[in-house]
Amino acid sequence: MTAAQADLARTRSEFLQIEAPQAEDGAAIWRIARDSEVLDLNSSYSYLLWCRDFAATSVVARDSPGGEPIAFITGYIRPERPETLVVWQVAVDHAHRGRGLAGTLLEALTEKVTARQGVKVIETTVTPDNTASNRLFTSYAERHGAPLEREVLFDGELFPEETHLPEVLYRIGPLAA
Repeated sequence: MTAAQADLARTRSEFLQIEAPQAEDGAAIWRIARDSEVLDLNSSYSYLLWCRDFAATSVVARDSPGGEPIAFITGYIRPERPETLVVWQVAVDHAHRGRGLAGTLLEALTEKVTARQGVKVIETTVTPDNTASNRLFTSYAERHGAPLEREVLFDGELFPEETHLPEVLYRIGPLAA
């Protein structure tokens, strides 16, 4: 275990629970996403479905047993590439930022999906102005000694909004077994 991974493991002990989301968490996850002021906000219904249908590839952090989520990562396995986890959204409640929780959740999620589902590659998209996500995924790749490739997946002009920035695909992997 590297020093950075050990620091993340210590950070985990600050939070009593990191686990798969439940449908009852959908509203809290929606609020965290809304309040992030960075994420594209999906409908509240979609977060309920996400917690039900993609719980095996998503995680939430709670600051007390049975408490409300304070952070989350949603993800899914690409149907045509079952070794690839797509990280859909990452968000931490404002009151809990700056403590490495996003990195801790990413470590927990990838440990879970690599062990249970044989994931070898992580994909996500990041807009060029999202410094926090860029740091999160770049440092994750560095901690794991994994290659990181970046390329524009969806140019901004593909989106119906006139001001949407391009979505840059980050591909991390292969991950060590």
